Amino acid sequence: MANHALVKVENLYRYYDQRCAVQDLSFELKSGEILGLLGPNGAGKTSTLQMLSGNLAPSAGQIRIDGVDLLDEPLKAKAAIGYLPEQPPLYPDLTVDEYLRYCAELHRMPLKRIAAACAGAKERCGLKDTGQRLIGNLSKGYQQRVGIAQAIVHNPKVVILDEPTVGLDPIQIREIRSLIGELKQGHGVILSTHILPEVQAVCSRVQIIDKGRLVFSDSLEGLSERMQAKSLVLECREPPTLKELKAIEGVESVEKLGTGRFRVRYAKGADPLEDIAARAVRGRWGLRALTPEYKSLEQIFVELTTSDEGSDAEAAA
Repeated sequence: MANHALVKVENLYRYYDQRCAVQDLSFELKSGEILGLLGPNGAGKTSTLQMLSGNLAPSAGQIRIDGVDLLDEPLKAKAAIGYLPEQPPLYPDLTVDEYLRYCAELHRMPLKRIAAACAGAKERCGLKDTGQRLIGNLSKGYQQRVGIAQAIVHNPKVVILDEPTVGLDPIQIREIRSLIGELKQGHGVILSTHILPEVQAVCSRVQIIDKGRLVFSDSLEGLSERMQAKSLVLECREPPTLKELKAIEGVESVEKLGTGRFRVRYAKGADPLEDIAARAVRGRWGLRALTPEYKSLEQIFVELTTSDEGSDAEAAA
């Protein structure tokens, strides 16, 4: 079952009049995965989530939820989906227990299972002692917990969360992130967020959408490899010549940054740092700094969403 695709999206398109908001989008989500969906405003994330949750019809393409075609059998497919939109659909005048019971009934759960299902959702979301409290009297963080509880009360296989930590304070964000991390047990989770560190904190895979197209898709391990240093900055009191630096094994290019400062770029898999340090000592370069340069997720995100050439290359890959 580990290899079973809970969500399979193929060649998905969505047009608004003549504007294409989502273009030829294809991906899969498997059980136990948390997929981070990133993109700038207007990239097509919300349209994608609305189509995945069955709230918006695609213009073309196919969505299968746990093997069921969402367009052909919407009720059966939606039974396997839990959805938390950016604005949680809460009723402030209901208690937590009343609201969760109402949501369970909307999902057509058998009456004899509803009490246990609501208790389980409250337990998982840290709401055990809030059942009799009015939702309108809860803090923003606890209201988000209630929103997540309604998304999982019917024990769906797929949980879709749209910006679940927006407007929360740092402590509440950590609590919700921890909760999301626990949801992968028994579920596949799709998480849309603008907060880049959130992806690194909880997701197992990352996808970036730009102008409706998928421009990056990789595991967190692959992303970490992409973020690894492939250049370093060298600063010396008595600097070597460019020819000396270029002669070092693994070095691809050397850029002079100023008096005694260089940016040394090296090949993937190479690591000339120790060799450069040893040569600096032998050659009495007066080494002042030798600093690897790492790419942040923010840098990768900006590169992919501001360069048309980069987007085309990633999409082709």
